[in-house]
Amino acid sequence: MKAILEAKNKKRKMKREADVFSLEVDELNREDDLDEDPMDKFVMAVTTEDSLGGETGQENANDVVTEERMRSVHQSCGRWIYQSGIPFNVIESDSFRLFCEALGQFGPGWVPPSQCELRETLLEEEEEIIKEKLKSLEVERVQNGCSVLIDRWSDTKKSIMNLCVNSRGGTCFVSSKEVSKEPQTGKFIFEYVDKCIEDVGAEKVVQVITDSAENNLAAARMLKEKRPGIFWSTCAADTVKLMLEDIVKLPKISKYIEKAKAVTMFIYGHEKTLAMMRCHTKERDIVRAGVTRFATTFLTLQRLLEKKEQLRFMFVSDEWERCKDSNYVKGRSAYYTCLSPAFWDGVSRVVKVLEPLVKVLRMVEGEKKPSMGFIYGELVEAKRSIKAATNNLERYYQPILDIIDEKIKGRLDSPLHLTAYLLNPLYFYNEPTIQLDGTLMTGFLNCVETFYHGEFEKQDKAVDEFRIYQDKDGFFGTPYALRGCEQNTDEFDPEHWWSIYGVTVPSLETLAMKILSLTSSSSGCQRNWSTFEEIHKSERNRLDTDQMNSLVYVQFNSKLFNKRKRIKEENADVLVQGDEEHVEEWFAELDQAGEEDERIDEDGGDYPFHIEFESEDEHV
Repeated sequence: MKAILEAKNKKRKMKREADVFSLEVDELNREDDLDEDPMDKFVMAVTTEDSLGGETGQENANDVVTEERMRSVHQSCGRWIYQSGIPFNVIESDSFRLFCEALGQFGPGWVPPSQCELRETLLEEEEEIIKEKLKSLEVERVQNGCSVLIDRWSDTKKSIMNLCVNSRGGTCFVSSKEVSKEPQTGKFIFEYVDKCIEDVGAEKVVQVITDSAENNLAAARMLKEKRPGIFWSTCAADTVKLMLEDIVKLPKISKYIEKAKAVTMFIYGHEKTLAMMRCHTKERDIVRAGVTRFATTFLTLQRLLEKKEQLRFMFVSDEWERCKDSNYVKGRSAYYTCLSPAFWDGVSRVVKVLEPLVKVLRMVEGEKKPSMGFIYGELVEAKRSIKAATNNLERYYQPILDIIDEKIKGRLDSPLHLTAYLLNPLYFYNEPTIQLDGTLMTGFLNCVETFYHGEFEKQDKAVDEFRIYQDKDGFFGTPYALRGCEQNTDEFDPEHWWSIYGVTVPSLETLAMKILSLTSSSSGCQRNWSTFEEIHKSERNRLDTDQMNSLVYVQFNSKLFNKRKRIKEENADVLVQGDEEHVEEWFAELDQAGEEDERIDEDGGDYPFHIEFESEDEHV
């Protein structure tokens, strides 16, 4: 466990370009001289003398900071981090780099802010800066509507209900409420959600997204009675994760995962074998930490396949034969597993079966573009791909499809999801069978009734206008419109498509643009719980309630900004860089590896275990 975490930290590289930081510091300094070149502000290098109040030592803009002075600065920075108990990954944050740039710009004589300033003045100013950044999202809520995302965080002492709002521009944190002493009934959740809708503006809210817990479903029924024009949806990301969790438990899949886990546990549990593996893989680990337990499993299987030849070569090398670890029972088991063609064929088939759903999970987690118009269609496509991955053999693919259909039912087949599927021309114009599906049309009619609740004239118009869209009349039949929805590229945006070609069907266009601007997941609200964990520690108990709320507001939204930037600008994989706990789960039995591992007789006697080889033609 320690070995992989050390390697993970070692491999992190800072890839931020200097011009980004220059522009950010320029914004923070709020300088009004627009004629000045922004890069001129940072021609002075940051040195130990400057930051600690010594001699300037910057004779011109092109001077290079010497290695000795740089080391001194690094030591001072490291000492502050060590003594303050600050997580090491803070060194990679944009805000820390910006602070260093600003400090270098200021020069000698800088005095840190007081604790009082940090708690009050500076915190209030930063909160206002965050609110200013979020104003553009408020405009989008009026134009295209928004989704209210509800999630909950809890530890052994506290439970906190969390409210976020998502629109086309992304997700923003709005507020949180401690609910430790409150009964988590449907009525309580309904009242909290209803208050949130009122605060955001009921006319802007199109849907509410939560998980599928029974109390949430009870709250949904209550909301339907009071606000019949607002949809209540289940988080798509959570639903896809439930699918994957059940699929990997299927015997024909789980056995290969267990074998892969046994191999990696042995390697990471034995220092010499671990060093040998890293030598053969050029310091690349075979276990990758993901954002969830399943993500760690899938990413590790992929990495094993990627390093298949290196691992096989390692186990047949003279170095392995000379290594004492090769005489352990589990060492021999790892040896036979990695040399078994059936094992690698099985892992390859497992990855191929899981990949289609992982693609869907990446889409709903990534927030690169609104996912409501894609979630149902991509699940349909995922089922086709799974059939192909199992060579269309029903006895292999049917158990998997049964799990998918079971999880979709009542979660991702609502009138809202089905209508988004129908109104996405990528599917509607390229899948002839869609227009013959009565279930989809029933869902569309129910969706129109909810969206235009009580507005019967608009309901009739939207239904009549659907015929124009269906028959490709008017602008819908132009070559530009048809070419524009042929492929699901990163640039294709169904909401934008409707804004161009749907002008002659205003009632249907309004419905389509708002629905296709929605997210299908509350993932933007999740995995920032470390924010609450840190802020609600006893060390911060001198913060009053308002300061606590302000700090949560600033930290949570800052993390959402950084996540969105990382995904869009750096094309980061949303499944990677997970919490260490998921690596620990993968290595749950690591402490036993080696301790219970018996040695093979030195004289080369029979192995005290049975190695089972699967037939080469066995399918998942």
